[in-house]
Amino acid sequence: MIPYYQANAFQIGPLTIQVWGLFVSLGILAGLYLAYKISRRYFLAEQVILDLGVWGVVGGLFMARVFHVIFYAPEYYLLNPSEIIYFWQGGASSLGGFVGAIFAIYIFSKVKNFSLKELWPYLDVMSLSLWLGWAIGRIGCFMIHDHPGKLTNSFFAVNFPAGARYDLGLFDSLLGLFLFIVFAVLFRKLVKVRWGLVTQISFMMYALVRFWLDFLRATDVEQADARYWILTPAQWGMVVIFVGLTSWLIFDSIKRRKNIGEVA
Repeated sequence: MIPYYQANAFQIGPLTIQVWGLFVSLGILAGLYLAYKISRRYFLAEQVILDLGVWGVVGGLFMARVFHVIFYAPEYYLLNPSEIIYFWQGGASSLGGFVGAIFAIYIFSKVKNFSLKELWPYLDVMSLSLWLGWAIGRIGCFMIHDHPGKLTNSFFAVNFPAGARYDLGLFDSLLGLFLFIVFAVLFRKLVKVRWGLVTQISFMMYALVRFWLDFLRATDVEQADARYWILTPAQWGMVVIFVGLTSWLIFDSIKRRKNIGEVA
């Protein structure tokens, strides 16, 4: 069983550092640095990587907070509207983050006149880097324990003061680390087949695992994750992501085979 330790903030002189915000920031910086290094290896424009990173991070953080406020704790923020902007204390929806980042990158591609084919190499590099940043950022969730799971005596439980529970922040961090390692190993092979596979397959894997992990979330604690027809908002989002990407891969494969047949 994992010992319980909580750290919400610490002081450096007159400054109060929020632990969640610190790890999210470290994750963003680590991801951007890795993406920058990989882009040079594959002769991609470093400036495009940095621009995509900034657009994706800003859009992702904004919508992550919006989704959290609207779908996870609307009653709380109706009573405490001033705390809506306290994003550095935690409270962000990963689903909202994905939606915000995708929308921001879509706007970026239109502004800069990038086609999807031109964008795929950059998205693959950013996706691999995302999972590293995700693993680091989710450590902040684990440190403040804002995603408690169900009571359990499992070896992987965290020994919370009121009883041992799963900690979904820890699980999501480990999932991000797992995806980063797997696709760092497979990156060269996948991009040789075609650009875009790293992004598509890694997000499919995340959506599939995350869907099942959310069944471990606590329902007996204050401000437990909202449920809509049994499922959490994230689970509904993961269904859309998984089905959408699976359909995309199938139809794209059919289209490619058809084009090869016509050429032959």
